[in-house]
Amino acid sequence: MNYSTPIKKKANIINSYGNRGMGLENDISETNKYYRINDIAIIYKKPTPITISKVDYPSRINAVIKEGYFRTPSTTDYNGIYKGKYIDFEAKETTCKTSFPLSNIHTHQINHLESIYKHGGIGFLIVRFTKLNLTYLITIETLLMFLKNSNRKSIPLEYFKENGYIIKNKYTPRVDYIEVIDTLYFDGGK
Repeated sequence: MNYSTPIKKKANIINSYGNRGMGLENDISETNKYYRINDIAIIYKKPTPITISKVDYPSRINAVIKEGYFRTPSTTDYNGIYKGKYIDFEAKETTCKTSFPLSNIHTHQINHLESIYKHGGIGFLIVRFTKLNLTYLITIETLLMFLKNSNRKSIPLEYFKENGYIIKNKYTPRVDYIEVIDTLYFDGGK
């Protein structure tokens, strides 16, 4: 029996386009779980709206989805509530060391976050620069200011350093973005 083929296929899956950002997403999922268990916040990952159009049923236990499509463009990755405020955000990773490509976030996601902000909610973007091991939170207001005042196709790392908020790496919670939210919206958490 040849064991190298399944391992190689698994490695290709991990490095595929569809799995980019999974390290950050896993860290945020663990963080959100910590927040829920410790009664800090209720934040969940939103399911992607997919319609299944073809399923192969060799048996009920071995059913395989063969074809599906996105019903509507998804909005953002996460939403929930913290201290009575609605929170909605997108999480992205980049391997680039100098900037975050704007092609990584879709216009409808920016518009969605802007709507959240206009209605009194808290909207933001969490960006991880994987090769630098740096994670930033940038508010939707700051992102919109950049888009209004720049024609660039990427946000320079320097902009994150000057206008964003570093999220320190921790053991638990892994990506403590609530610490930044407290500072920005709740008088430093007091």
